[in-house]
Amino acid sequence: MEPLDGNAIAGTLYDAFGTEMTTATGRCANCGTTRQLAETRVYLRAPGTVVRCATCGAVLLVLVEIRGYMCVDARGLDALEMTQAT
Repeated sequence: MEPLDGNAIAGTLYDAFGTEMTTATGRCANCGTTRQLAETRVYLRAPGTVVRCATCGAVLLVLVEIRGYMCVDARGLDALEMTQAT
């Protein structure tokens, strides 16, 4: 399966976090790489949406909608920082 970039789930991230998240930076808990969420690798055909680190391939986020609620597992992120609008 070919991955998409993080921009493919901009709407899903907005639904989960209530704000634009593709420009937020996340640090991979596995390798320590810091990148914008737009630069991640996204797989849509899993049970839910799986977001992986573009450097090491570790799972950063899993997003699943269950009974109308968006559930987010972010155990693969050491940090998630919003970008300030100027």
